[in-house]
Amino acid sequence: MKALLWLVLAAAVAVNISTGLVLDGVQQTLISVGTGVVALGTAVGLYVTRRRDA
Repeated sequence: MKALLWLVLAAAVAVNISTGLVLDGVQQTLISVGTGVVALGTAVGLYVTRRRDA
């Protein structure tokens, strides 16, 4: 589960960076917002599933 969350987080960040370089206007904004929401969701998921040993 955590590996999948890390993979989705990395993909969302990569897509967000690449759209900033390739696209312009409303399309770039909408894709950036979508990938930002996905990145925040996966970050929250990783935080929730962290080990509490420390």
